[in-house]
Amino acid sequence: MGGTDFSKSNLFQASISDLYDGMVVQEDIYDADASTLIIQRGVKLTPSDRARVLSLNSDRDTIHVTGATYSNLMEHKPKFEPVQLTKLVEETGYTAAKDETFSLLDEIVTTRAVRQEALLEVSNELSNRLEVTSPSVILSLINALAPVDEYLQRHCVNVGLLNGLIAQWMGLNKNEVDKLVLIGLLHDCGKALIPVQVLNAPRKLTVVEFEVIKMHPVFSYNLLKDFPEPVRQGARCHHEKINGYGYPDRYTLNDIPWEARITAISDIYDAMVSQRAYKNAGSPFSTMGMLKSLMDSDVDAGYVDIFVRLMPKELMGKPILMSDGSIGVLRSFDPDDIEHPTIEVNGRIIKSSEFFYCTSMYTDADSGEQKE
Repeated sequence: MGGTDFSKSNLFQASISDLYDGMVVQEDIYDADASTLIIQRGVKLTPSDRARVLSLNSDRDTIHVTGATYSNLMEHKPKFEPVQLTKLVEETGYTAAKDETFSLLDEIVTTRAVRQEALLEVSNELSNRLEVTSPSVILSLINALAPVDEYLQRHCVNVGLLNGLIAQWMGLNKNEVDKLVLIGLLHDCGKALIPVQVLNAPRKLTVVEFEVIKMHPVFSYNLLKDFPEPVRQGARCHHEKINGYGYPDRYTLNDIPWEARITAISDIYDAMVSQRAYKNAGSPFSTMGMLKSLMDSDVDAGYVDIFVRLMPKELMGKPILMSDGSIGVLRSFDPDDIEHPTIEVNGRIIKSSEFFYCTSMYTDADSGEQKE
């Protein structure tokens, strides 16, 4: 672009590593010698732009930018306090519920029966915790990355909690909240009867293996023979789809109990934000976007609307791990573009995109502090 007589005193040093794909450049960018304009402000960076910066900068790591504001942001990045996951699991009783659920699921393997009294005790405790714990705290627990080998018991607890949150957002009475928490806790109990090599296969399942997996709602229904029928049906029907292509009974919208339609949303959400042996964890925002895409085929649009309208409000102001490794804070979201919320990063307000996106909520586990 040729030289410039721009005063070097008005240029400030930064690192090329501060640039990322999709970033809208807020200041003019000059080379390492502060003599040549490389990128003008207002440009949305592409991979080829970043490659050009490198090539025109003689492979040096330093660039110069206009504006003291930009310089200060780079030199004094704010420190974010991560969600204290270890503290939360202790204060909320989450660990106790998870461990008790593990024991009860383990018993099913040998006894082929569910201990009704013990499960009701766990469910009631979860429901009571929902009354005294803020939704944002509950969601911090659910959205945190968890060990893969604890997936089933955590999933059951998480779906119970999510069911309870949705019930509260809907303004349902305590009895209905309790019922939905119980269904969530029990919905996958039939998986305890699925061979572990199929359940935890670190690959795509074969056709035969998937048919085995598809039996778990029926197994759950049969194991819950001593529970009320709405609870049994809630567990049996949580994989039914409103278009009739779900399982095990291929019900359509009006045939699927409302409790199962809510549980389906909780089940999908927790499965997508959880890390498994065969997939990485998804972010809350990409998962909500996927749920919206399923409204015309798989899930009840009315319940999804409640979920994606109220869930992000509980995440406002929380730290988020971004795709480039930076840590941002959720500042706003667009209901019509739920996958790309607006994030504050290093003092700048940036709308996330396919190039710069949220990967997960940020907790003390991500920051290297002691894990649960």
